[in-house]
Amino acid sequence: MVDAKGRNMKCLTFLLMLPESVKSKSSKGSKKGSPSSSSKLPPVCYEIITLKPKKKKKMAAEIFPTKKPASVATVQQYQQQNLNNNNTIQCCNWQGLYSTIRERNAVMFNNELMADVRFVVGQSGGTERLPGHKYVLAVGSSVFHAMFYGELAEDKDEIRIPDVEPPAFLAMLKYIYCDEIDLSADTVLATLYAAKKYIVPHLARACVNFLETSLSAKNACILLSQSCLFEEPDLTQRCWEVIDAQAELALKSEGFCDIDAQTLECILRRETLNAKEIVVFEAALSWAEAECQRREMNTTIDNKRKVLGQAVYLIRIPTMGLDDFANGAAQSGVLTLNETNDIFLWYTAAKKPELQFVCQPRKGLTPQKCHRFQSCAYRSNQWRYRGRCDSIQFAVDKRVFIAGFGLYGSSCGSAEYTAKIELKRQGVVLGTNLSKYFSDGSSNTFPVWFEYPVQIEPDTFYTASVVLDGNELSYFGQEGMTEVQCGKVTFQFQCSSDSTNGTGVQGGQIPELIFYA
Repeated sequence: MVDAKGRNMKCLTFLLMLPESVKSKSSKGSKKGSPSSSSKLPPVCYEIITLKPKKKKKMAAEIFPTKKPASVATVQQYQQQNLNNNNTIQCCNWQGLYSTIRERNAVMFNNELMADVRFVVGQSGGTERLPGHKYVLAVGSSVFHAMFYGELAEDKDEIRIPDVEPPAFLAMLKYIYCDEIDLSADTVLATLYAAKKYIVPHLARACVNFLETSLSAKNACILLSQSCLFEEPDLTQRCWEVIDAQAELALKSEGFCDIDAQTLECILRRETLNAKEIVVFEAALSWAEAECQRREMNTTIDNKRKVLGQAVYLIRIPTMGLDDFANGAAQSGVLTLNETNDIFLWYTAAKKPELQFVCQPRKGLTPQKCHRFQSCAYRSNQWRYRGRCDSIQFAVDKRVFIAGFGLYGSSCGSAEYTAKIELKRQGVVLGTNLSKYFSDGSSNTFPVWFEYPVQIEPDTFYTASVVLDGNELSYFGQEGMTEVQCGKVTFQFQCSSDSTNGTGVQGGQIPELIFYA
């Protein structure tokens, strides 16, 4: 079938049988008195009805085409506006820009639109006024739920929070509204405090994970203090691992001077502290000076001794070397004349006086060794050193601290070696040291130490290298293993491109990694 414009049209044809009830209508045109009209039933009448095809129904999306979903850039733009408290919504139908409830909630973050509560956050002189939405906050925190909908809820339009820093409170709100965790080294501790206070456990866990990942000797002491405050035993244990293994670096860090007196005593009491006692003594004096400033006291010798209090007797001064004591602690002025005299007698007299100080040296940590060869050998033409580098790559499945390497020595009698050892990660030097060691001509390994143990993170390959100068011939390892289990730590080894003297997984130098775990 073709329409007036010449287009093909599809049609449906129905034959309709008219019932008797329409007899009168169907016979209107017949003559009165016609025999057929009185004696016969009305003829069955057929009408042909042609239906034009209905147009296909359009979906709502076709009738009312929606705008393209908001791009990631658009969402981030709104969030950045909210962070800057510059969150004016330009579009009257802004809800249509976002396809998920999460994105629409994110628009409400730090937004005055529909806000039914305001928070005045921070200490006096540095406060910020932040808008909030009670329903969203109550869904995200049981504390907010009790605050707004509990039996003792107070109907306040403005709530003061002086003990939380504004950036940390904003970070918590961003998590509640946007389901996003935005942490930085500067705000993570304050954010953890806010998450603990308002019982937002997933955010608190994320803060702890962030702290554990970024844990180092520089911040271990201050994090130890905070982890005890927040009652985070796992973080506390990680802090102690770093402080024990890298004690001297931790005690010399700026963060050590910021700890509280209770944490100071815990560290000074630590039996496994891996540090010289003179370093412990000097660190305690640095803390005392900072404490005097915090208390607005003059930093005199007497005031330092005063703020240290009984903690001074936790420093194991009698275990120092005599030179360290005579040139350091004895001349510091912190000790009384009687204490100085008694300690000198302790060093020299047969009958030693009783001291208030702990007189037993700290046990420190016992180093462990990962030996990667099953045997060693020597030949008349191997192993030679001519300024070339022996190197191997390794990775661990748990955090450890590499303290040094065990190296082979001369196969031609006793000899002295100069060794430059180095530890790198992705080309960045983490630790290096130049030292000497004496080989007695046996096939034993001989330790060479870094100045400070180097922290090794799990699941990342590090490069251990050594350049030796000494007797031309030495022992070398054989039957090397790609994986070695040492206690609870698994080491994996692979060849290093830095190796120019033949050392690899199967054989060569650097038979041992000496570590703390």
